[in-house]
Amino acid sequence: MVSRRNLLKTVSMAGLAVATSPVGTAYAEPQAQAKPSTGLPPSEEKFVWRAVEAMIWGMPAVNLELMIQASRKSVNAQLNQITYWSRLLDWKNQTLTPNSDVIYLQPFFNTKEIGPLVVEIPPADDGVINGTLMDAWQSPLEDVGPAGLDAGKGGRYLILPPGYDGAVPEGYYVFRPATFGGYGLLRSILRSGSQADLEKAVAYGKRIRLYPLSAAQNPLQTTFVDASGVLFDATIPYDVRFYELLAHVVQNEPWLQRDRAMIDTLRTIGIEKGKPFAPDAKQRELLNMAAQQAHALLDEGFVRLFDSPFAKGSRWAFLTSMGYAEQATQDFPDPNRYPVDERGLLFTYVFFTPRRLGAGQFWVMTHKDTAGAVLEGGKAYRLRVPPNAPVNQYWSITLYDRDTHAFIREMPYTSRSSQTPGLKVNKDGSVELFIGPKAQENWGANWLPTQAGRRFEAMARFYGPKPALFDHSWVLPDVEWIG
Repeated sequence: MVSRRNLLKTVSMAGLAVATSPVGTAYAEPQAQAKPSTGLPPSEEKFVWRAVEAMIWGMPAVNLELMIQASRKSVNAQLNQITYWSRLLDWKNQTLTPNSDVIYLQPFFNTKEIGPLVVEIPPADDGVINGTLMDAWQSPLEDVGPAGLDAGKGGRYLILPPGYDGAVPEGYYVFRPATFGGYGLLRSILRSGSQADLEKAVAYGKRIRLYPLSAAQNPLQTTFVDASGVLFDATIPYDVRFYELLAHVVQNEPWLQRDRAMIDTLRTIGIEKGKPFAPDAKQRELLNMAAQQAHALLDEGFVRLFDSPFAKGSRWAFLTSMGYAEQATQDFPDPNRYPVDERGLLFTYVFFTPRRLGAGQFWVMTHKDTAGAVLEGGKAYRLRVPPNAPVNQYWSITLYDRDTHAFIREMPYTSRSSQTPGLKVNKDGSVELFIGPKAQENWGANWLPTQAGRRFEAMARFYGPKPALFDHSWVLPDVEWIG
């Protein structure tokens, strides 16, 4: 087990923790004469720039709202039920950089009407749950399972509404989030890639229970809604739809004290608590313009992430700066720092924030090959995973569309892992993966398909990571272009 303190120390030695924000330059407050001009009248230009700020600030909450809306639209799942996938994810799950080598279970909860809510995690006897409970801003309440607060013994996690002053019973892990809404990202880990172990992971995951505290003496049956095989689209809309979702969040959640400076910014663009969001035709045009400008800023920030590689000379990078990670995993404890820009960037390509970074899982990402060229779906590549990968559970490589940060659409599968059935392993224990629009002959189990004409990115996941990953005594090579 890698402690959070030691993880931050080792990564700091690698030069990441002291690095500046990967979007710092992009979002540095410019001089008045240097601010890009939209060619609009000053009042409209102010509207656009405040809408840009609103998108970056509101990204994590809208990211979650998109998943809630997708759950309703795709399978009619309601709040305080558990949306789950009874099979490994395929391309129809269009969330941001998800993992297709585990069983996903997502309780989308809200305590506004139902009151205190219990999430019950089973002990790690016949399986393992790896995951986190979060508030409406995707700030972590706590990790669960062997790498979380219950340390694999199982437990009852009690989530109280804001302002709750009722009795709190003993025998629960108690949390008082500042929001009514939130969710859990819970993964049931497979022991192998076999069908039998897949079914066991699903059955074990369905031992999770979700019920109101008021029914604790005789809990209601938890409702599980299966989203496998249907389109579940939660990609970010960079247009006026984003602001409609943000207005919904503002209407339904209390203001956090740290965010009160945004009240007037949002009011400027027509988002105000207690009032309908009803932009006219001109305002909708300006909001669409602002969304495109915000998208350009955020995408520039994504590219700059890779200026700070995880290992020296590598094209692989951690998903954000370690300075941000240290703040976000603890819900921004430093009163003198609130990295909204980095947070907004992160939630354009991921969802979820762990409480204990590196304890249960770790990730690195790339979008370029060894030579520094962007990864293109029409080309062929090879990735060699060296022997003795530093994991207690498994490693995986997953591909995503570079533009949407979701699975590449219409692909037969999206990842390969150390648990993939039929995976060819070399005599020295290394694994060669082949990436491209066509499979290498006799290497089908080691092939990751891409779509010609579209860029892609790759994420490497390490479940149950060992110290060798963080001290860089084991390093994942770059993706190599082969034709």
